[in-house]
Amino acid sequence: MRILVTGSNGLVGQKLVRLLDPDSGVDLVATAKQPVKGLTKSPFHPMDVTNHGQVMGTIQSIRPEVVIHTAAMTQVDQCETEQEACWLNNVTAVEHLVTACATVGAHLIHISTDFIFDGSYGPLDESAVPHPISYYGESKLAAEKVVTASSIPWTIIRTVLVYGYNPGMSRTNIVLWVKKSLEEGKTIQVVDDQWRTPTLAEDLATGCVLAARKKARGTFHISGDEMMTPYQIALKTADFFGLDKGLIRRADSSTFTQPARRPPKTGFIIDKARIELGYNPHTFVEGLAIIARQLKENIS
Repeated sequence: MRILVTGSNGLVGQKLVRLLDPDSGVDLVATAKQPVKGLTKSPFHPMDVTNHGQVMGTIQSIRPEVVIHTAAMTQVDQCETEQEACWLNNVTAVEHLVTACATVGAHLIHISTDFIFDGSYGPLDESAVPHPISYYGESKLAAEKVVTASSIPWTIIRTVLVYGYNPGMSRTNIVLWVKKSLEEGKTIQVVDDQWRTPTLAEDLATGCVLAARKKARGTFHISGDEMMTPYQIALKTADFFGLDKGLIRRADSSTFTQPARRPPKTGFIIDKARIELGYNPHTFVEGLAIIARQLKENIS
């Protein structure tokens, strides 16, 4: 099976590259704007998903069976203030991919988000009705509609609050931010009125591969299965790494002034992914242990 991955130098993209790279059953082609760090055996093709010509040319020359689309603009506040760039990266890019996949008969696996929901209740299954409250959420829901309205075979994988580690990663996430801040002796304020089911990057990558192998059709919720607030995540992170919990201050959302609204309560019910894909996520503590090992070994 030939699989093309977009955004291969991002957190989840790199996990996919490493998960598929040694697998002789997969002919992996990694793509991104910039070369992928640590790529070993698989070929790399530069591809900007916002460039229609590059997307068409690359996919038509490689002719993948499956395209796993991880590239996106995910900084929620930046999406709110830079809406044109957000739409280009999160919607127009998907239109390019759908058009290109249609010309070669490729199956598209598109990663979406819990931020398509308003957060009025949770956890949510795949039948929940989307109602985004941020521009980021609006863009991701629009992208889903592009995919579902297409004639190509497709999978939508929605996920929640992804965390993990890659060497040299350019962006942080909640676990790494808490760990670094506490190690530096900084006092941090962390919200305790938002609920999520945090997702280990390796688990999300595994869910994508399971869907690719089965060429599963439809929408799947892929996340961890423990409902926590960011404050609880911070406390568990401090406990695991033996750091000072006294530096963690409980806050609520009104403490912070942010351009984009966050849904108060999401989190996912992952029964469908368990049954149909064989998906089984790590516990949060197991995820922390994986990160600790990777930090020690400086590998991912």
